[in-house]
Amino acid sequence: MDTIRSAIQPLTHNLPGPIRDLGVSIIGDKCYQALLLDVDLENTECLKYAISKALGIGIVGASSVVKVPQIIKLASSRSASGVSFLSYLLETSSYLISLAYNFRNAFPFSTYGETALVLGQNVIITVLVLNYSGRASMAALFVAALATSVVTLFAENVLDMQKLRYLQAGAGVLSVASKVPQILAIWQEGGTGQLSAYTVFNYLLGSLTRIFTTLQEVDDKLILYGFVAGFALNLVLALQMVYYWNVPSSKAKGKQKEAPVRAKAQPKVKVPSPAPAATSTTAVSKSKGPTTRRRG
Repeated sequence: MDTIRSAIQPLTHNLPGPIRDLGVSIIGDKCYQALLLDVDLENTECLKYAISKALGIGIVGASSVVKVPQIIKLASSRSASGVSFLSYLLETSSYLISLAYNFRNAFPFSTYGETALVLGQNVIITVLVLNYSGRASMAALFVAALATSVVTLFAENVLDMQKLRYLQAGAGVLSVASKVPQILAIWQEGGTGQLSAYTVFNYLLGSLTRIFTTLQEVDDKLILYGFVAGFALNLVLALQMVYYWNVPSSKAKGKQKEAPVRAKAQPKVKVPSPAPAATSTTAVSKSKGPTTRRRG
């Protein structure tokens, strides 16, 4: 340990000012002193805190693109097959409430920052699902209701903190319930359709990581229980994704069956053979044949 410390300390003691200030702002003066200046890797409290911060920042960064593959898949296929509108509606509502609750409680941004980024992507996906399902008017209504909810949840003079806490308890239930329609949709379709595997597996890892960061940085059982329940249902979705990996959905199977049936149903068109033309010899013989008429 002394060898490692003597090798690292010349670097950590001469870091540029902006990097040093950034480190202090992330892990605090105490842990910055212990981990970077003193290189005390046996300080488990600061070590866990630093790992939690690193994981939290990583989740926030990854969440900026976590649902981009799903958006691309929907836009390119112009189909909402296998993607549950109800699931995204419930999840968006849950994320909006959680974002307001964390923000108004002034929790560290690294513990909930992905909520804002995923929320924006969820709005895009929900609008696409409604448009490709032939319900464009509902998409406009959804956006209007969302804007009204934002104003209500973030305004302290409209909604007090106690009521917001009740909503947060309900948001945990909504977050868990949002996975159920998607699980049922996959089961009914017999395939994952346009659901993105990248999104599903990232959600699974993200919810597991959030359990750890919440235990380290946020003393709030409402948020912790929501992440635990979310992880359990994300695990079910991930297992479904693996099970139905190469299985086409029921709609895709129906299209595959329609092609040969249509081919068999097409009637054979018979080309009529040309009628035999009258020979010139017959015509001549008829016109020049003898007559029984007597001449006068």
